[in-house]
Order: sequence, then structure tokens, then C-alpha cells
Amino acid sequence: MSPLNLYFLGFEILVLVLFLVCLKNAWQRGSSVVWQLFAGVIFGLLLEWATIQQLDAYEYGSFLVMLGPVPVVVGVAWGTIIYSVRGFSDRTSLPEWARPVLDGLMGLNIDLSMDAVAIRLGMWDWGKGPDYQYFGVPYNNFWAWFWVVFFFSASLRLMSKLPGFWGRWFSPAGAIICGTAGVLITNELITNIPNDLIHYATIVAVLGSALLLILALRPEVQARSRAAFVFLVPLGFHAYFLIAGLVSGAILNPPFLLVVSIVMSIIALWLHRGALNYWYRSNKETKTEKASN
Repeated sequence: MSPLNLYFLGFEILVLVLFLVCLKNAWQRGSSVVWQLFAGVIFGLLLEWATIQQLDAYEYGSFLVMLGPVPVVVGVAWGTIIYSVRGFSDRTSLPEWARPVLDGLMGLNIDLSMDAVAIRLGMWDWGKGPDYQYFGVPYNNFWAWFWVVFFFSASLRLMSKLPGFWGRWFSPAGAIICGTAGVLITNELITNIPNDLIHYATIVAVLGSALLLILALRPEVQARSRAAFVFLVPLGFHAYFLIAGLVSGAILNPPFLLVVSIVMSIIALWLHRGALNYWYRSNKETKTEKASN
């Protein structure tokens, strides 16, 4: 197996482990929550296939398990990321209508340190070269990342309010449909703006407005939570691409990618600082009690 494939395999193992951590949490919360997690995976696979058919803008490398042109790990990664960011925003003081906005921004935090390194590892290819726009990653990708997470999260939250069976079991299926439709519509919107200035201004306006909204609402985060998946998922992605990027040298081409990766990692650590500290102290106390007994 070539060194390049080892990076692929390492990514697949990482995502599987993080998915199992999320699955454990979902299982403890009930079968309908497990269905929400799996719906996120199905959504991830469907949106990737549909986007490739719609735009033909990128292609994936050969991962261990493929479903047509889409690596299964990518769909699992989408489901895992969406589940974790929803878990984070649900532990904030944000009004429910604003939580999908935070979810989208949390997804972007991960992608900013992942995408440019991943293309240098050969995981996927935009076909534009490493110097195109954001170091080989089209700016449209960040627009798409925000809407992917936002639409699924918003659809699921909204339809979960339906009574009884419909709220528990139909809402994830509805989120798959509405989320995919929303992504395809926003893809079509942004790719059909012919004027470059308006094109880029639209991306900046949407993402900037989302960030300003969350900053204006000044959400407080509930620290007293032992749900490790909330911080393990983003920190796992940040750590993997930082380490893989350093080992391969990909993150040093150019060195600015290393700066971005470190900054995004620090932001994630800062956002999860309360939960990390509480989780560490709680587990330390538990181990001390067991040792004393």
C-alpha cells in the first residue's frame, strides 16, 4: 500500500471511530435519534452524488469503500459532523431558529483546516491546481459547506416539531429531501452569477452575516456536559489534518495553511473549553473514586 493510500485509510478509520462515538450517544438517547444520525449519513452520500452530477466540479480519489463516485467515508463524515455541531448548538443559549446558523459556521471551522490539505493528499481534486482561489479550493465550496449543514439542521429541527410519529420518524427523512433540495438550489444560484464581483460579494455577505448574527446574539455555552462526541468530532478532524499535513509536508505548501489549521484548532478548543474542562475533571474524579474503592 502506498503512503498516499495510508492517509486515505487513516481518514476512514478516524471517521469510523468518531461515528461510533456519536452512535453510542445516539443509542443512549433512543432509536429515533439513531435514525437522525443515519439520516445525516444518507444525506451526505446523496448530496455528494447529486452535486457531482449537477456541477461536475470535483472528483474523489479511490478510498477503501466507494459508492459509485462517492467514498462512503465522506457520507459518514457529513453525518458525524452534522450530528456533533447540532449537539454543540443545542448546548448553547441561542434561540432555536439561530442554531442552524451556528451549525453551518461550526462546519466551516472544520473545513477551513481540512479541504486545502485534503486535496494535497489526493483525497479529492477540484481540477483547478493548488493555486486556484483558496489554495486550490474554490470559494464556492465554503458557501456550499455552510448551506449543507444549515439546510439539514434547519429542516430536521423544524420537522421534529411535528406531533408524535411524524416528528420522531418522518423528520429525518424530510430533512434528507429538503436538505438536498436546498443544497442543489444554492449551488445553482451561486454558479449562475456571471459577474465575479457580485459572485464573491454574495458569498462574503452570506457567511459574514451569519457570523455577525451569532456574535450579536452572544450565545452562552453549557459546560456541564459529558457528551464527549461534541468536542471529539471537530478536534479529531483538526488533529488528523494537522498531523497528516505535517507528516506529508502538504500543510507547508504554502506554510499559510499551517497557520490557518492552528487558528481553526484554537477556535475549536476555545469554543469547547468549558466542556473539555468539565469532562476532564469528571473523569478524573471518577477514576479517583474507583481507585479509592
